[in-house]
Amino acid sequence: MVKPNYQYEKRQKELEKKKKKEEKLKRKQERVSTPGDEDGGLPPPVEHDAQTEPP
Repeated sequence: MVKPNYQYEKRQKELEKKKKKEEKLKRKQERVSTPGDEDGGLPPPVEHDAQTEPP
């Protein structure tokens, strides 16, 4: 009977966790670098001041 290789299985789990963590960090960095994507890609509303409008 063949013994299960628990070290191999553990290593594979660790690699999956590491890969998932790196992908999550990458997505987080992309979100920080492009802060306008959270509102659906719409530009921020422009507020009009009385001083900036032409007469």
